[in-house]
Amino acid sequence: MAASYVTMAELRTNLGIGTLYSDPTVEECCQAAEDQLNAFLWFDSAPVVGTSLATNVASVVLASPGIFTVGQTVTISGAGSTFNGSYTITGTIPWSTGSTTSMNTAYYYPMMHQYPNGISIIQYAKVAADQNFRRVLPYGSALGADTKTAVYASTASVREAAMILAVDIWQARQVSQTGGVALDGFSPSPYRMGNSMIAKIRGLLAPYLNPNSMVG
Repeated sequence: MAASYVTMAELRTNLGIGTLYSDPTVEECCQAAEDQLNAFLWFDSAPVVGTSLATNVASVVLASPGIFTVGQTVTISGAGSTFNGSYTITGTIPWSTGSTTSMNTAYYYPMMHQYPNGISIIQYAKVAADQNFRRVLPYGSALGADTKTAVYASTASVREAAMILAVDIWQARQVSQTGGVALDGFSPSPYRMGNSMIAKIRGLLAPYLNPNSMVG
């Protein structure tokens, strides 16, 4: 899917490159900028750390307390072709109101704190061959409904941050990153794709940053 925070046409116009470069080359920079921003922006999501499937019921382990409930639609990605897609939750562990899961209290008993802290499981119908539990590395994602006032693709600060980032990525692939040569000799310059890449646009993203991205 084409990038929406900064489009190929917008980046071409801003760089003044017209049709000098192929569409896939320009689109790759736009998508790279969007992917980087999505790693820092706040979504109703949780990391998928494990999956299993038995009797046409998929169980997806999340590295998050129970943030989803039965009846919600979630979009699973990065968890393997069997589990990826949009599904309606039919059960949760620990259970939520209306859960249809048949798991008993041996798995979770609130008074005894037996269930691992920070872990939860969602279940949904999936017709496929049984699969034993396996870890998902790198982590996948379970994304809930978008309840923001405005989607990020139409949020001015996010769009400006995406343009700045896409321009930097484009310029980094066009020029040397080891410094330049001025009339009076060598002139060192910072590496564009270094650790400060996001720091340069953090002010624009501040109201939309995921708290998890600010840890460490």
